Amino acid sequence: MKKVKKLRDALLGRALEDSQLSGEKFSVLWGIPIFASDAISSVSYAGEEILLVLVPVMGLLAHGRFLPIVCAIIALLAILVFCYRQTIDAYPQGGGAYIVASENLGETVGLVAGSSLIMGYVLTVAVSSCASAAAIASAFPGLYPYKALIAFVLICLLTWGNLRGIRDSAVMFGIPTYLFILSIFTLIVVGLIRYAGGGYTPAEVVIVTENAKDTLLFVTLKAFASGCTALTGIEAVSNGVPNFKDPAQKHAKIVLLAMAGFVAFIFFGVSLLTKLYQIVPEPEVTVTSQLAAAVFGRESIMYYVFQIMTVVILALAANTAFADVPLLLSLIAQRGFMPRQFTQRGARLNFSNGIIVLFASAALLVFLFNGDQHHLLPLYASGVFISFTLSQAGMFIHWRRCKGSHWRFKAGVNAFGTLLSFMVLVIITVMKFTSGAWITLICIVLLVMMMKRIKRHYNSVAVQLRLEKDPKSYIKSPELHNVHVLLPVYSLNKSFLKALNYALSIRPEEIELFHVSGDNERAKRLETQIESLGLKGVFFASEYTALRNTNEVILRHIDAICDNMEPHQTLTVILPQFVSTAPLGNLLHSQTTIKLKLELLSRRNVSVVSVPYLF
Repeated sequence: MKKVKKLRDALLGRALEDSQLSGEKFSVLWGIPIFASDAISSVSYAGEEILLVLVPVMGLLAHGRFLPIVCAIIALLAILVFCYRQTIDAYPQGGGAYIVASENLGETVGLVAGSSLIMGYVLTVAVSSCASAAAIASAFPGLYPYKALIAFVLICLLTWGNLRGIRDSAVMFGIPTYLFILSIFTLIVVGLIRYAGGGYTPAEVVIVTENAKDTLLFVTLKAFASGCTALTGIEAVSNGVPNFKDPAQKHAKIVLLAMAGFVAFIFFGVSLLTKLYQIVPEPEVTVTSQLAAAVFGRESIMYYVFQIMTVVILALAANTAFADVPLLLSLIAQRGFMPRQFTQRGARLNFSNGIIVLFASAALLVFLFNGDQHHLLPLYASGVFISFTLSQAGMFIHWRRCKGSHWRFKAGVNAFGTLLSFMVLVIITVMKFTSGAWITLICIVLLVMMMKRIKRHYNSVAVQLRLEKDPKSYIKSPELHNVHVLLPVYSLNKSFLKALNYALSIRPEEIELFHVSGDNERAKRLETQIESLGLKGVFFASEYTALRNTNEVILRHIDAICDNMEPHQTLTVILPQFVSTAPLGNLLHSQTTIKLKLELLSRRNVSVVSVPYLF
């Protein structure tokens, strides 16, 4: 165990105490790159997705319709940002669409919103890493066949950075984000100056077009639906308000406005240059790569600097998901709809279980779609706009129920946001349904069904563990023997009392009930409950820890006892253990007993007894 702990500390850093959590939160400076990188990076492929729809039908005439579509998307961005400012004020505890929909539209609708957010974030990691791999392949064409592997390596690096903790990931990923913003500002300014000075003449491009007369509206709507990928990530700030330093709401709203400003400027600027320089999509080279080559020159240092920064921002866009998904899973798990392990903070005060699940899900998608972001993007926007629509509808109900100052105006804003988001959702779903949007919808339904099943499981366990009568009635009278027993205790329930009955049945001289907690008040309440049982030869001991390292503290306590024992003596450790008869039921519980038992096997003077409690 010591070797594993040293390796963990070397890779992830030393464990942090609970009291250090406030120091692990974001300021505005570091909040912008963490929460805005997804939305900012979306502009590097959103324009290309629009052109991929328009150009095959309209040829170079597509650029005439390109900018109006971009402006419509920027207008939609402004409306959604204004709506989400109200969400931050009303729900500072975070959770975004999930919390808003759950409290105002009902449990099932909330689960739909939560599932759509989870799907959106998993796709964010997959799409961003694949787009980053594509940017690398654009600069170095020989790497094109290895896009999926490159994307996987990038996801691994992001996972490692986030497992190191909030503060470390902010510094690690924040500086490159600001460098990208600087580089793309340089691209826009230099590109406009060069075009205005007549320093660039677009090469002739021959494009075979289809007959577009009867399909112009359809193509425009489809292009708009494709370009709405630029809006992914704007809900991230409202989901992660608790991750900001106090005053959290104020800082979150500043970050939201800054993100909107960066996205609007960069998206319009890059789109304008794309139109002016007559850039069209090519199979193995991204539009932004072509644009950088046109502005800076294909062999210039600035071209490669820009490509590197694009690779970095696309990879870091996934970091928004790593900041939000673990918190979202924790909130859902607190309500019993996800495994409780998601509520536990890791050694570095992050929700490490959520980070690992996000890593596994995104990596699976990358390999399933062979690292091609164009195949992943149709799955993307529909889930995002489901959460947008439900969040705005929930906020409309919230204002009508809670009233407050200027509530009619606020309700009107969210009503308009609901209508607009729903219209865009319909457009995206219809236009992208056969391209893969149906997969997202099915996955959302399956996630909701899974969450409800998990909730039923926990409700069933709670009923079976609940004490229907006086705890004393469950206790058997002991007969004393010269035996020392240690029984870890977390709470007074049927599983613990079954283990205690077994301990009493071997007639020990002494039973030590050992409790580990980061909450002294909880320990005192438990001690009072134990004393009320009036058992002879049973005493209660507790130890405080702020590091959530329960097993480590128990092992240290056992080692201390063994150090004071004679060679012929034995300590009996009795461990209550949950055992589910339902398929996969055991996966929903942390199984700390099994981990502790494995560690105790190496102790010579320790006997371990597991007392299973079936449910």
